[in-house]
Amino acid sequence: MVTEVISSKFADMLEARGVSRRSFMKLCGTLAVAAGLSELAAPRVAKAIEGSVIGATSGDLYPVIWIEGASCTGCTESFAQVDNPDPATVVLDMISLNYCETLSAAAGYSMEEAKAQTIAAGNYILIYEGAVLERWDGEALRVANEPGTYHLAEAAEHANAVLAVGSCAVNGGWMGAHPNSAGALGVQQYLQKAGIETPVINIPGCPVNPEWIEAVLVDAILVGQLPELNGYSMPSLIFNQTVHDNCERRGHFENGEFVYAFGTEEEAKNYCLYPMGCRGPQTKANCGVVRWNKRRSWCVASGGPCIGCCTADPMDPGHNWVETNTPFRARFRDLRIGGAMIQPEAIAWTVTGVLAAALVIHGFGMKKTGRTDGGAPFEKMREWDAKHPNESIGRYSEEVSDNVKGGN
Repeated sequence: MVTEVISSKFADMLEARGVSRRSFMKLCGTLAVAAGLSELAAPRVAKAIEGSVIGATSGDLYPVIWIEGASCTGCTESFAQVDNPDPATVVLDMISLNYCETLSAAAGYSMEEAKAQTIAAGNYILIYEGAVLERWDGEALRVANEPGTYHLAEAAEHANAVLAVGSCAVNGGWMGAHPNSAGALGVQQYLQKAGIETPVINIPGCPVNPEWIEAVLVDAILVGQLPELNGYSMPSLIFNQTVHDNCERRGHFENGEFVYAFGTEEEAKNYCLYPMGCRGPQTKANCGVVRWNKRRSWCVASGGPCIGCCTADPMDPGHNWVETNTPFRARFRDLRIGGAMIQPEAIAWTVTGVLAAALVIHGFGMKKTGRTDGGAPFEKMREWDAKHPNESIGRYSEEVSDNVKGGN
């Protein structure tokens, strides 16, 4: 009876938002797969969402704190760009966004008080966007008279889990690129240094895909546990395959059909963009499956090569997507030699030139010393042949043979 009442209320809510039940169930199937469940679990996901959303009337929404680090707020914008009416907005009703510097209606003391109350109550998820800055004692991100690192440590220590959202939060992102003068690093590395053991889920991307955040939230709220993670603490079912594996242009790659310049016939035929610097074969993410803008398009579909924005080693700020993949439109990444960035092709041509010059100099040296005409001074006749002229293996001129026989 209670279930029927909840379903009835939820159906009314969907209708009021202009969302069909079919669209909602389709979304539930998508989120179930992203959360590591089978599509057959869609009814289970729907039931949990129904109960959670209806629970808003009794204050049962899952608390979330969203803190901005050193970022452009691109991931917040990505998460917020949900067209209405849309079934994904229903999922957002599962959470109570108690603190967000960009989206919260409150400001100043009231917003900081809301965060303090949420931390004191516990049982919440912390979403951290942007890099952590260690230089200047965190003063670059000072908020409410406290360093930025203090806000992260305080909220992370009491959270059920920390979602490091976006490549900047995973390992410093572009701010962690050389020379990294701000001491940018990722959330997981900083919390380990601070001795805080709260589990961290890394969700890279620049910006992050909002469906990835939704999938992790559904997993945490529905299943009550963290999703399966890989060695980089990233959700395995989102970041277990390369972009190349699910790329719509992979058939052209297999057939050796490539784009070598923009504005050509090959580009018009949507051939593979690998020679144009596509980092899809080395970047792990399901961008080609989830896509963007309500699954309408993504980078490669719009004609641009993958720039590998999901490349991020949480424990190495130097291994960020900018440092690893630039220049974006070149086939090979730059190699850093001292303070210079050099393309591998330039190194190969330089080495080839040095070797060619060395061979030329060596040839002139051989010519000058007189060793080029007849080569190095060898024996005029092999010693064995000289002792056994009738069984000689080598062939010699009569002059050499007579000289050897004569003892010369």
